[in-house]
Amino acid sequence: MAHTSSTPMKISVLKPPPAPSLSNIGPESRVHSDEDDPFIEGIENLDSRTQEGDDEQPGTSSSALDAYADVSEEQFNDIQNSTIDWGDDDTWDPDWGDDDTWDPDWGDDDTWDPDMEEDSVSSLEEDVTKEIDTYSDESDSDYVPRVCVRTGGALTTNLRLETLPTVTLEESVLDVDFNRDPARPDTPLPEAMKVEVEDDVIGHPASIVYHDCLKQLAGCVALPMAECTEKEPMTNKPCPAKAPFEIRVKSRGTAAVVEWMCSRGHLVWRWSSQSMFKFGMLAGDFMLATNILLSGNNYAKIALLFQFMNMGMVDRTNFFKIQDSFCVESVKEFWNDKRAKVIAQLKQRGPVVVLGDGRMDSPGFCAQHCTYTAMDNDSKQIISMVNLDKRETNRNSVIMEKEGFVRTLETLREELNVTEVCTDAHSQIAALFNKGLFKDSGIHHSWDIWHGSKNLNKKLVAAGQQKGCAGLLAWSRDICNHFWHCCKTSNSYRQFMDMWSGLLHHVTGEHEWSLYSCHHGPLEDSRDKEWIEADSLAHQRLRDIVLDARWLKNIDKYLHFRSTADLESFHNHILMYASKRYSFSPPVYEARTLLAGLDYNHHLKRPAKRKADGTIQYGKLYNKRSRSWRLHMEKVEKDYSYIDDLQRTILRRRLAATRGMADPRPSRPDDPRRLGPLSGVPAPTTQELLLKQVSRGLAQTPPPAD
Repeated sequence: MAHTSSTPMKISVLKPPPAPSLSNIGPESRVHSDEDDPFIEGIENLDSRTQEGDDEQPGTSSSALDAYADVSEEQFNDIQNSTIDWGDDDTWDPDWGDDDTWDPDWGDDDTWDPDMEEDSVSSLEEDVTKEIDTYSDESDSDYVPRVCVRTGGALTTNLRLETLPTVTLEESVLDVDFNRDPARPDTPLPEAMKVEVEDDVIGHPASIVYHDCLKQLAGCVALPMAECTEKEPMTNKPCPAKAPFEIRVKSRGTAAVVEWMCSRGHLVWRWSSQSMFKFGMLAGDFMLATNILLSGNNYAKIALLFQFMNMGMVDRTNFFKIQDSFCVESVKEFWNDKRAKVIAQLKQRGPVVVLGDGRMDSPGFCAQHCTYTAMDNDSKQIISMVNLDKRETNRNSVIMEKEGFVRTLETLREELNVTEVCTDAHSQIAALFNKGLFKDSGIHHSWDIWHGSKNLNKKLVAAGQQKGCAGLLAWSRDICNHFWHCCKTSNSYRQFMDMWSGLLHHVTGEHEWSLYSCHHGPLEDSRDKEWIEADSLAHQRLRDIVLDARWLKNIDKYLHFRSTADLESFHNHILMYASKRYSFSPPVYEARTLLAGLDYNHHLKRPAKRKADGTIQYGKLYNKRSRSWRLHMEKVEKDYSYIDDLQRTILRRRLAATRGMADPRPSRPDDPRRLGPLSGVPAPTTQELLLKQVSRGLAQTPPPAD
């Protein structure tokens, strides 16, 4: 083809159209050439790229895979199967440019795709402008045809390179495709993980991750896209920004969010370290708020811990919403299920002896809540927990324990065969059995033996502090032990009185009298206390206490020798979940006490911890009240295996929700706060409040007269 040049003009190297010929091979197919012509090299690069997507030519195979069926890559690229060819004859159309003009309509067919060519140029990171002669003449003396080696030229095959996708040098070395369509990545980006069932969260481990380490990891991640997939908002054209993208790490609640941003500020992809519930709640935030309650912790303390760790924390408002919307009712439902199983076991056993006691939510006389707990005397399992608010007793905290006992016993009578109830020496509860609601119930009412001994000691100490009665203080401990022994060994009131009245003779040194005698053996001569003189003032005060008619009237309540010590221990365990130093709303306070009951019942039968030789491991525990050590058998660690089931109950309620958390949250029908601050009692006037403050010494100025 002759080349004659009139006026050179500058055009892109990708403008000349390729000829659909087998000789149009890319630079990777050329082994060597006699000269390095960048213009021809650019055209040859174009030949192998612009034919992508061309319609199949007649006589060619249906696909590239069919083409490779009759020849291998090694055979096609072998130098033995190559030929010498003129590069210009097949890469340049001789009919193009005869009119010395550029055809603006050239490229209307499917063989010219400017967008594809621009992508190819950008992928090679080249932007070179070449001079091209618009007129050529074969007789031009400067024209020298290009000689090149054409691989596969000696083979008889239907393979056409123009039908194959282009592979650049970088791709052939790194085995990475840099030219894939950014709108259609081969590997689609994963969507945010969702929580659809309980197993998506329950039992999955979690860790503390620092943002710097997470950013380092994200920097090693290659996204399956080379360009930004967003569009410009003004022109609606694809964003030209290319990888690498900027990586940002930020906190959202307890989660870490990694964002890949292009240079134009578009979000390429967002990854979260936590899965999400429907309506947008993070799983970590939900589980943290749930487990703060289940573990008996306090939100303020946990939030302070997270602040010191410089970690994200679930929002305080969201914590209370989660607690009220999903946790409280789930805990009550879970407790009722566990309690029903315990009641079913006790029904099969027959008669039941119940231990009952009340626990206030404050250490002083300003109790707002009362928890009345019932325990089975034999198995020591908690079988009932009733929570009351002061509003339910007309703001009278004195009668809350009585009201709690009435509700507890009425419920248990319908479920079990209750034959005996043991409580402390509460006068209001005793009146219910003497002449009140349970007088004809057939239930025997017992009093705790330890409370009886403690009350007896109070009377002895008060009497011993009087003038001339100091000797009673030395005998108070022995007298209480004697009372303990009489209740333990006596089977009837008369037997008790025979032993109990002998105390008045023993303290004077008289051990045998007309009707009875002491049961102890010989006494040692060395004694640490003196005998009390008969008919002395101290002896008279002791006689008044021992033979007190009101005291003796209730002796039958101690003869069954019952103790509520285990129940007192459980009330101490409630402090782990509902401390008296913090205030809780009625529903949350109830849920926390029920959690204490679940914990206590589940770990009640824990086996003893054993040493390597198989013996039980003991320890000593100091009692601050008695100022003495006591033996303590260590038990195996708690497993809290029921927590998984409880979490599932909460998660089921969350997954079944048809809406997000309501704000403001509606109060429950049984919430005592619906009764109002004074439960129908008129609010006190300003004068009444000032009078009350003056009487307590809180104010000095008397109120003005109305």
